[in-house]
Amino acid sequence: MKSVSRRKFVKGVVTAAAAAGAGSAGRQVVAAQSSGRVSGFDHVALPMQNTDAMLAFYRGLGFEIRESAAACSVYIGNQMINFHRPSRWQDASFTLRAPSAKPPCGDLCFVWEGTPDSLKAWLDRAKAKVMEGPVPRQGGRKANASSVYIRDPDGNLLEFMIYL
Repeated sequence: MKSVSRRKFVKGVVTAAAAAGAGSAGRQVVAAQSSGRVSGFDHVALPMQNTDAMLAFYRGLGFEIRESAAACSVYIGNQMINFHRPSRWQDASFTLRAPSAKPPCGDLCFVWEGTPDSLKAWLDRAKAKVMEGPVPRQGGRKANASSVYIRDPDGNLLEFMIYL
């Protein structure tokens, strides 16, 4: 086996890495990713004005809801929307929020795993008025989709996307 100096070995590794497109910036990205990464959203939080109407609306859509003194949590699969009650978001001492956020400030997109007809029937049962759609869209999955838009009682925009 031929002996290679440490300097030649390191130079060869650096040259090979550069040729593969993993220069200094590439190594920093790899190092950052190996110690952890963002894997998705856990929840979003929005201020809520019309508590009773909002809870009735989201219950009418069939979502699980849990209430506390400060917020109402709406569960969608493994994610949730925390709607802060007016007493919470209007409290000047509550600073863990966007400082100028007031209802309506949400623009949320949900993935519908069904047909356009089943989405329409579901929204009709909840007495949700379709504002627009179905219309073609590009989604977060970087794929073509069809979207339908409604508003909740506070005026937040809700989009329901069906991937094609």
